[in-house]
Amino acid sequence: MGLTSKKVLLLAVIAAVVLFALTIWLWPRLSKRSVPSVLARIGMLLATQITMIAALGLFANYSFGFYASWADLFGQEQEPGVVVDHDNKASGKTVQVVGTQQVSVPRGSVPRVAGRIEKVNVQGVQSKIASPAFVYLPPEYFQTQYAKRQFPASVVLTGYPGTAEALIKGLHYPQTAHKLAKEGKMQPTILVMMRPTVAPPRDTECMDIPHGPQTETFFTKDLRKALADQYRIGTKGENWGIIGDSTGGYCALKFAMRHPEAYGTGAALSGYYKAPIDATTGDLFGGSKKLADENNLLWRLKHKGMPKANLLVTSSKQGEHNYKDTLKFIDGVKAPARVSSMILGTGGHNFNTWRREIPGVLQWVGSRLTA
Repeated sequence: MGLTSKKVLLLAVIAAVVLFALTIWLWPRLSKRSVPSVLARIGMLLATQITMIAALGLFANYSFGFYASWADLFGQEQEPGVVVDHDNKASGKTVQVVGTQQVSVPRGSVPRVAGRIEKVNVQGVQSKIASPAFVYLPPEYFQTQYAKRQFPASVVLTGYPGTAEALIKGLHYPQTAHKLAKEGKMQPTILVMMRPTVAPPRDTECMDIPHGPQTETFFTKDLRKALADQYRIGTKGENWGIIGDSTGGYCALKFAMRHPEAYGTGAALSGYYKAPIDATTGDLFGGSKKLADENNLLWRLKHKGMPKANLLVTSSKQGEHNYKDTLKFIDGVKAPARVSSMILGTGGHNFNTWRREIPGVLQWVGSRLTA
């Protein structure tokens, strides 16, 4: 059973409850002042505490998607290889649909009513990167009257390391988009949900690293072309948006600012504005100050021309470390770029805060994309 399995969580909770009850029940019998009784009491206390901590940890991981697997938890990333169909490659097809799942809404089994989520593998031709993703297709995609329509699309990114499943199970992006479109608050939009860690376990900060993974090329060129070939999605920057939280938010803003021809709209939930350098990233810039500056978004506002792009940033007055930098970013954006913001009174760097922001963010992004 996987780390994110409901069965594992349920078993941990049951074990914690049973051991707690057993400890209370047996405690009087173990009250003797003898070595075996003392050792038994210590053992029961330790077992109870361990199971309770494990249950709380599993619940937190299930809710917030910190780790995707046991290997991920213990620092042993074992990313499965992506099978490439050579016949498809020869014909230029670089997306393989490897599974489908229902959207958790009423009549979820009927695509023309609920839409559908497809799990795909994307093979990057230029970047040589292969990555899995989940593609949410809205109900209209399957309806006769929209059969010849091209849809807008938005890439949705997690933080680092993140799990794409958390965008569905924890942050409810497809369910929220379905609800907003049904209420007429958002146009039908395809969502491409994935994590920015496409060269695991390294945190590339969505960069083309000198002599390393070409993540920026993958997202700005390969991913868009592959999906536009597979689905009815427009190919212009005005047809594509990108949303992300934390690291994904930094990536979203960077792509919209550096590549408005790829993503005309970018939204960052609790994003930051400068790539960190630590053990997970390694040397991102190859010693180049010029490359470091160009990937510093606050530096770009002062020294580079403004792109024609729509930018959205979110933060909280209390609970977010990016609040002051977010205000600097807002103040620094000039025409032809346009900036919007969502500032909460309080809210931490977590799923609960992002769930409060996602409906407004999806409406904002949807209103700025063209079909």
